Amino acid sequence: MKYKELKNMSAGEARKMLEELNEKAHNLAVKSRLNQLKNTHQLKQVKKDVARIMTFLHLTK
Repeated sequence: MKYKELKNMSAGEARKMLEELNEKAHNLAVKSRLNQLKNTHQLKQVKKDVARIMTFLHLTK
Protein backbone atom coordinates (compact mmCIF):
# COMPACT_ATOMS: atom_id res chain seq x y z
CA MET A 1 0.00 0.00 0.00
CA LYS A 2 1.27 3.42 -0.91
CA TYR A 3 0.68 6.60 1.06
CA LYS A 4 -0.94 8.11 -2.04
CA GLU A 5 -3.67 5.47 -1.81
CA LEU A 6 -4.33 6.44 1.80
CA LYS A 7 -4.91 10.07 0.86
CA ASN A 8 -7.98 9.00 -1.11
CA MET A 9 -9.49 7.16 1.89
CA SER A 10 -11.60 8.51 4.67
CA ALA A 11 -10.48 8.13 8.28
CA GLY A 12 -13.15 5.48 8.87
CA GLU A 13 -11.98 3.35 5.97
CA ALA A 14 -8.38 3.68 7.14
CA ARG A 15 -9.31 2.56 10.67
CA LYS A 16 -11.14 -0.46 9.28
CA MET A 17 -8.13 -1.38 7.15
CA LEU A 18 -5.88 -0.88 10.19
CA GLU A 19 -7.92 -3.40 12.18
CA GLU A 20 -7.72 -5.92 9.33
CA LEU A 21 -3.98 -5.48 8.94
CA ASN A 22 -3.39 -5.80 12.68
CA GLU A 23 -5.28 -9.09 12.64
CA LYS A 24 -3.31 -10.25 9.60
CA ALA A 25 -0.02 -9.28 11.28
CA HIS A 26 -0.98 -11.25 14.35
CA ASN A 27 -1.86 -14.33 12.30
CA LEU A 28 1.39 -14.09 10.34
CA ALA A 29 3.40 -13.72 13.54
CA VAL A 30 1.80 -16.84 14.99
CA LYS A 31 2.47 -18.79 11.80
CA SER A 32 6.06 -17.56 11.83
CA ARG A 33 6.58 -18.81 15.37
CA LEU A 34 5.15 -22.19 14.42
CA ASN A 35 7.41 -22.35 11.34
CA GLN A 36 4.39 -22.50 9.03
CA LEU A 37 5.14 -19.26 7.20
CA LYS A 38 6.96 -19.69 3.89
CA ASN A 39 7.26 -16.01 2.91
CA THR A 40 8.62 -14.26 6.00
CA HIS A 41 8.92 -10.94 4.17
CA GLN A 42 5.14 -10.73 4.16
CA LEU A 43 5.06 -10.02 7.90
CA LYS A 44 7.51 -7.14 7.52
CA GLN A 45 5.41 -5.63 4.72
CA VAL A 46 2.19 -5.82 6.75
CA LYS A 47 3.89 -4.10 9.70
CA LYS A 48 5.03 -1.30 7.40
CA ASP A 49 1.49 -0.89 6.06
CA VAL A 50 0.19 -0.65 9.65
CA ALA A 51 2.74 2.06 10.38
CA ARG A 52 1.75 3.99 7.25
CA ILE A 53 -1.92 3.92 8.20
CA MET A 54 -1.19 4.97 11.77
CA THR A 55 0.88 7.89 10.47
CA PHE A 56 -1.92 8.87 8.11
CA LEU A 57 -4.49 8.79 10.91
CA HIS A 58 -2.23 10.83 13.17
CA LEU A 59 -1.72 13.50 10.51
CA THR A 60 -5.42 13.77 9.68
CA LYS A 61 -6.47 14.73 13.19
